[in-house]
Amino acid sequence: MNCERLVFIREALDLNQRTMALLLHVSKSNYARWETGESIIPLKHLIHFCNITNYSLDYALALTSIKKKIQEPIQYDCISIGNKIKTLRIRKRLTQKAFAKSINTTQSVISDYENGLTLIQTAFLYDICQKYKISADYLLKIEVLEVV
Repeated sequence: MNCERLVFIREALDLNQRTMALLLHVSKSNYARWETGESIIPLKHLIHFCNITNYSLDYALALTSIKKKIQEPIQYDCISIGNKIKTLRIRKRLTQKAFAKSINTTQSVISDYENGLTLIQTAFLYDICQKYKISADYLLKIEVLEVV
């Protein structure tokens, strides 16, 4: 996962790490680890980051180089995300086990995501988007505008 985009977006808004960490309600050291790639930003914090900066998940995750702005704040719902993941898996004609194997996790994790029991981890979201050529914004039902 490319964490350089977090730095780019933050710097484009003329914010330092301390300020961004305060806006995200996390410690500066924790935020710094996300920017260096030492740890992966949890999806709920990434969504908050996108809401603060007004950039789409696809752009923040470096799934696209096109600067996309969100039209309204991202509201996530584990059940609707799970339904989108299940629909994708079924369209690809994969069992939960095969889908899980394709992104290096277990069938029970995929089952939990599909049933809306847990919010998908950022790393798995990224892997699904990369492997299956699908938009993170689409999976989270986000409306975006392209910015030139």
